[in-house]
Amino acid sequence: MDNDCNNGDDERGTPEPLKRVMNGIRQIAAAFTSIAVLFGVSACVAPSAVPRPQANISAPLSIAEDGPCCGPITPEAQHVLDVLDSSNVERLWQKSTHVAWDTGEPDMSPSDEAVFARIDRRDTHCAAFAAAMGKRLGVYMLRPPRHKASFLATAQTEWFASGAGRNVGWWPVDGPEQAQALANSGRLVVVAYPSPDPHRPGHIAVVRPDDKRTLKQIRESGPEITQAGGHNYLETTVKRGFSFHPGAWPNGVKYFAHDLPDQLPPQSSD
Repeated sequence: MDNDCNNGDDERGTPEPLKRVMNGIRQIAAAFTSIAVLFGVSACVAPSAVPRPQANISAPLSIAEDGPCCGPITPEAQHVLDVLDSSNVERLWQKSTHVAWDTGEPDMSPSDEAVFARIDRRDTHCAAFAAAMGKRLGVYMLRPPRHKASFLATAQTEWFASGAGRNVGWWPVDGPEQAQALANSGRLVVVAYPSPDPHRPGHIAVVRPDDKRTLKQIRESGPEITQAGGHNYLETTVKRGFSFHPGAWPNGVKYFAHDLPDQLPPQSSD
């Protein structure tokens, strides 16, 4: 009776010349198999050899108890200031206006804009502004079209803390003093509040480098920020900027930082 599970070769009765030919064919097949396995292993190993972007989490920066607390403004921090100061945030990214997320310019006709304003008079653009500043500094954060503009601030906050955010270089910052110090040292730092109510928006702002704030001031009202929102500010504090969000200041906000790229994007003249 034949054994269906017997997959071995039975060469009994095979002429000797034919055996030699068959052995030669097996050797050639084995050589090709070895080559295929080698390339297969290389294909599996190669992607893991490519380093994924990782956050450059630095040691805590020194904080002075007296006088200005958080270090001088570095050239990189001055570049962040230049980008924020040239954003024209007090005129653009206006609430109750449909805007292009990366420029803040209205992108509807006056008649359509009038209809939009009647539909949602509370529409604000804090998250779009933060993402636009990141774009101008060469730093990615969650933004349209990957996520819709509505409720984007809460989604960004969750994204910063996720594996996706860490893999592109974001890391959490321990408190407002370190946030101000990191901003002064030339990192892009954001402060964000994820709304606990899924039907209400959160808020996000960019921490401004500022070499004059004291530890007492930061503990009272937080770092300096630039924001769009219910009120657009070129310069204000976290306490004031997040005042429309009960529960945000001081314990509800979160800080995140990202190194600037070595090659900074050129800035437009407008």
